[in-house]
Amino acid sequence: MKNAGRSTRALWAGEEEPHAYGAAQMPLVPAISFGYETVEEWRDVALMKRPGHIYSRNTNPTVALLEEKVRSLEEAEAAVSFSSGMAAISNTLYSLVKPGERVVSITDTYGGTNRVFVEFLPKIGVEVSLVSTDDEAAILAEIAKGCRLLYLETPTNPTLKVVDIAKLAAAGKAVGAIVVTDNTVATPINQNPLALGSDLVIHSASKFLCGHGDALGGILCGTKELVRHVYEYREINGAVLEPFSAYLIARGLKTLSLRVERHNSNAMTVACFLENHAAVEQVFYPGLESNAGHAVAREQMRGFGGMLSFTLREGLEVASVMERLKLAHRAASLGHVETFAGIPATTSHVECTAEQRAAMGIPERLIRYSVGIEDVADLVADLGQALVGSSL
Repeated sequence: MKNAGRSTRALWAGEEEPHAYGAAQMPLVPAISFGYETVEEWRDVALMKRPGHIYSRNTNPTVALLEEKVRSLEEAEAAVSFSSGMAAISNTLYSLVKPGERVVSITDTYGGTNRVFVEFLPKIGVEVSLVSTDDEAAILAEIAKGCRLLYLETPTNPTLKVVDIAKLAAAGKAVGAIVVTDNTVATPINQNPLALGSDLVIHSASKFLCGHGDALGGILCGTKELVRHVYEYREINGAVLEPFSAYLIARGLKTLSLRVERHNSNAMTVACFLENHAAVEQVFYPGLESNAGHAVAREQMRGFGGMLSFTLREGLEVASVMERLKLAHRAASLGHVETFAGIPATTSHVECTAEQRAAMGIPERLIRYSVGIEDVADLVADLGQALVGSSL
């Protein structure tokens, strides 16, 4: 699969060999335990001298198939899955840093991640330095002071800010840091952080990878050594992905390339429409030439993604625009085939206060709009009617 295209890998990785009974589709194996005819064979599997499964808190055939697909798409050495995106993030952080060590990250990571940085890690004696995402020089300066782990997210959720993975990863490596990048918004179709210098890449698989909003999950990919370290923590921590969710996410992955192509195209059209609308103050989308991160995004991304956000002009009511949308779920998620719309106070940064969101550069008048695969003319028309009465 190494030299195959991404669409081919999404379909065939982990499925090169025939399935049981000659089935043309991947199996769902809900079994908790797996038995062996001899104790010697059982012991060899337990000691990883031969392939196999013993207990689904450790490994499972359906889960392993999903991990192999994402590993292949990210061109990683290894992958391990989790019960949710936040389980992937928190298990990675807790297993790789210890009291007295230092983490450097950016200010406007996803709200749950930010809470781990500002509340939970400091409680166990981990120093966390969060730097303005817009200030690359300041980020580099903090990295140069030394850190155990550098955590990046690009594009960010919900303001779609872009950081230079290659430059920051090189700075992290220079001080011996482990570099972790959240690639959820970009997806491995649009961006591969490992190829840009990251050691580990994280996905909330509940989003674009699954694509249908019916399964929670998280994935970590990277070097065998680091992934194994996190796996051993997760094995005891117990935040495992259950087989049915793995099956649904793996099935969703088979159309990921097609979906992302449509997401990219639709989002660009919607972003251009909004950028020229009188009721809209600012559009946050790295595909726009007016976006501050456009040049970097053009270098490190193959497509600009299916999510954008925008702010309404002062005095206009966000709730009324949201409630007039007919082709958007007003719900807290993104990356699905249907369009989703939300505000930071109820979605990405519900854990934060208005003051904390402001400090992260997240306006209260911002609407996050995860563009689905609907006919884009219908989405533009729907946004247009929702903004009627809001135009200045």
